[in-house]
Amino acid sequence: MKKILLYVTFCLFAVNYSIAQSLQSPNGNLEMQFEVQEDSIPVYALSYKGKEVIKTSKLGLSLKDREDLLSGFAIESTDESTFDNTWTPVWGETKEIRNHYNELVVSLNQPSTERKLVIRFRLFNDGLGFRYEFPQQDKLVYFVIEEERTQFAMTGDHTAFWIPGDYDSQEYDYTESKLSEIRGKFDVALTDNASQEQFSKTGVQTSLMMKTEDDLYINLHEAALIDYSLMNLNLDDENLIFESWLTPDAVGNKGYIQAPAVSPWRTVMVSDDARDILSSNMNLNLNEPNKIEDTSWIKPMKYIGVWWEMITGKSSWNYTDELPSVKLGETDFSKTKPNGKHAANTDHVKEYIDFAAEHGFDGVLVEGWNEGWEDWFGKSKDYVFDFVTPYPDFDVEAIHDYAQSKGVKMIMHHETSGAIRNYERHMDTAYQFMNKYDYPAVKSGYVGDIIPRGEYHYGQWAVNHFLYAVKKAADYKVMVNAHEAVRPTGLRRTYPNLIGNESARGTEFQAFGGSKPNHVTVLPFTRLIGGPMDYTPGIFEMDISKLNPDNNSHVNSTIANQLALYVTMYSPLQMAADLPENYNRFPDAFQFIKDVALDWDESIYLEAEPGDYITVARKEKGSGNWFVGNVNGNEVRTSKIKFDFLEKGKKYIATVYSDAADAHYKTNPQAYEIKKYRVNSKSELSQKSAPGGGYAISIMEADKSEIKDLKKL
Repeated sequence: MKKILLYVTFCLFAVNYSIAQSLQSPNGNLEMQFEVQEDSIPVYALSYKGKEVIKTSKLGLSLKDREDLLSGFAIESTDESTFDNTWTPVWGETKEIRNHYNELVVSLNQPSTERKLVIRFRLFNDGLGFRYEFPQQDKLVYFVIEEERTQFAMTGDHTAFWIPGDYDSQEYDYTESKLSEIRGKFDVALTDNASQEQFSKTGVQTSLMMKTEDDLYINLHEAALIDYSLMNLNLDDENLIFESWLTPDAVGNKGYIQAPAVSPWRTVMVSDDARDILSSNMNLNLNEPNKIEDTSWIKPMKYIGVWWEMITGKSSWNYTDELPSVKLGETDFSKTKPNGKHAANTDHVKEYIDFAAEHGFDGVLVEGWNEGWEDWFGKSKDYVFDFVTPYPDFDVEAIHDYAQSKGVKMIMHHETSGAIRNYERHMDTAYQFMNKYDYPAVKSGYVGDIIPRGEYHYGQWAVNHFLYAVKKAADYKVMVNAHEAVRPTGLRRTYPNLIGNESARGTEFQAFGGSKPNHVTVLPFTRLIGGPMDYTPGIFEMDISKLNPDNNSHVNSTIANQLALYVTMYSPLQMAADLPENYNRFPDAFQFIKDVALDWDESIYLEAEPGDYITVARKEKGSGNWFVGNVNGNEVRTSKIKFDFLEKGKKYIATVYSDAADAHYKTNPQAYEIKKYRVNSKSELSQKSAPGGGYAISIMEADKSEIKDLKKL
């Protein structure tokens, strides 16, 4: 009898290993296959319209000092379900978002250890999301991840848009190459930064955008990064297999888990139309719903700031040049000689407030207002800022009163210099200070190596801090725009006060030698997949030497391209980054920045090809007005669009801000034209965009009297 029972059990397991589970997307275009192979290893594969996208790829994790979660598995149970609802974001690219997927939950057991592992798959029309879940159990409670071993096996030598894999920085220009060329191009793709640490010559970061030879667009990323290390990808370039590579902590461990727990979602977006990648909401849908009950205080903002003049070297953050070091609470700045270049002074800030009020901006950011900038960077200094003590020339009370009288909000700046422990010590006091002086939003910064020493920007410890700062800010009704933080992974759905991030190579690098002219045609396919970016566009003077004779950098963009960024680089927090005097030189072009909306009811991607061009139309929230932006890559191109997104039967005025015929990002970047047309839903536009150029259009509802003298488009 015992022999019969053993034989039956063996047969059941044998059948269990060989059964493949299939899951289809709601529209049937995507199909995912999961099985536990005969060697007891869980694997998956993905196809799109019958074409293989991800070849059979292994799943699992290596654990430290105990048996791995890689093999020896049997399927305990499976469960399939369908979900379909619509939710309303606090702010966003669309008024409503549909969340529609088919789900497969696979419960695995590892008989040799009596441990359980759940893998949850969600298949949307635009891609696949899956994660590991560690249920409550006796045999797996506290454990340390040595490495996550998730694979993404490619079907060919795809073209990829990538930046070097790094534990500390995403501030790189993108390289376009075949997967097999990454190793040979890695050193050239790597540029200096304040804090950086690579792990492999074939390591790259997500969001990774690829295109196959048969014109499929594939994007690899992650969603809902909480209490876990950020995932890089390491390429086996002989077999063209990516494997996850988590960011370690100071002692080399990749993550500390206490069950019950879940990993972030691993995502694979795929389509034969690049526009579908840009319009996807899958990353948001894989995050939890909003956890902030009262969101009335969360409001998109358009702002200017005392910033670009310091970035270019025209002005300084520090108050004096006399001090080789500063000790907060001990150094008396009233006894030092001002350097005469400190930009964050009361009179100068009032000039910015006046400009903001005159032109309808919501806020003014001021950097360098607080004591400590003399030795803030590169010293491994813990107590670097206290976030509440101003320099002698910055009158907090007077600026608050003046801004209030002008109807302008001040935006706080908290640079931490990577000293996270110090920031957390001061965070409550700093947010209370903001409440007292009516600062609704903070731009936080994490330049330099992280303290505690040895930790990385993208390790589990720092990831937890970044979310802690957002949740703590919500307690004080403060919106957060974090720079040099971990890249966003859709958490703004759950915590909509996370109103912006940098976490990529932004406009500041145009003053640090420049960025590639097609950089902004790649970012929406990569960095912006996880959430909006505070890119800080709006630069009108491209020759940086005119601001600082010692800086020969050049902004590789035309003015028309800079205008288009307010539409193509989605963010509810948009800066007009240039100096007021440069906007006063081009008031007609500046008008678009003043007019363009921040929050949208609808977004339609009209044209898209990564690295080459993006054209998007967005409808202003609560209005009939539309705005269109086109950014162009390295080569001259003619963009052709239809206005069929406009409401039928209505008439509009379209103001087109475009490159002039002889415009070029390098040789003639300030050459632009502005033309007005009468348009309706049947109108079409053919518009040339220069290298590094583009165009922007504002489309306003109008009556007959307003359009009678305008040319019809």
